Amino acid sequence: MSEQNKQRSRQILEQVFSKGRVELVDEILAPSAVGHDPALPTTVDGPDGLKQAVQGYRAAFPDLRVTVEEQVADGDRVATRWSARGTHKGDLFGLSPTGKEGTVTGITIDRFEGGKVVESWTNWDTLGLMQQLGIVPSMAMS
Repeated sequence: MSEQNKQRSRQILEQVFSKGRVELVDEILAPSAVGHDPALPTTVDGPDGLKQAVQGYRAAFPDLRVTVEEQVADGDRVATRWSARGTHKGDLFGLSPTGKEGTVTGITIDRFEGGKVVESWTNWDTLGLMQQLGIVPSMAMS
């Protein structure tokens, strides 16, 4: 089951986020799934919530590519370390396009029940992305 769960977590990143294949979300997420991402104003609720989040990120970064760097599975959880790259060409949740490329890293932990994701926790370098896009100034190093 661990390998199957790892594959499902990988599909979310590589197929859904990178390729925009939101039709796969219903196969991977439970109807009551909840996603926690501190970069978003609210939780991501159910398959429709994830589809909306994906469409929002892909509208902002149409060339978005997410790469799975490493995965570890233990019991009903899969931890995935990933990196993402894209060019800010569209509105990013209210932030106008900058045309700049950004690269971030993150970690997602998915919890599974019955072969589907029921809860997800994601933390990624939001500040680093905002600095790369020129929205937030970089810290001065002395």
